Amino acid sequence: MERPPNLAAAIDAAAEALVGVLDSATSRHAVSVSPTQLRVLSLIMAHPRTNVNRLAELLDVVPSSASRLCDRLEAVGLLRRVADPRDRREVRLVPTAAAETLLGELTDRRHRAVQAVLDRMPHRVQHELLLALVAFGQAASTNAPQAAADSTARTA
Repeated sequence: MERPPNLAAAIDAAAEALVGVLDSATSRHAVSVSPTQLRVLSLIMAHPRTNVNRLAELLDVVPSSASRLCDRLEAVGLLRRVADPRDRREVRLVPTAAAETLLGELTDRRHRAVQAVLDRMPHRVQHELLLALVAFGQAASTNAPQAAADSTARTA
């Protein structure tokens, strides 16, 4: 199958449409936190033993900025700082039950919004999309170490 010359542009447009669907599902929810704060909570959920320095690395920000984000989340009851039981000098970031509930509800809303779009597509196309997304994800993760090495080489 010949690759259309505008495949990257088509993927970019589809990604923008997907972001629009996901943002719409999120905005219809009474969310009391910003998209950045939701990202912080998601990162902490995905990386359970995260501290402020690791969070700063994941966000690509300075630790003081990550700490301020955590302060705000802690103030609204979505995050706790707890001493690591193995090293009491280390402070871990732990999402509260309220944060887990919030992220779960948002994930459900987003999945329903995406499913509504998928339901308007023929089943055969849905299956082809699934295969293509899996292949894209595999190719992207295979390229990730090389991209990091290229970035490091450029900054050296």
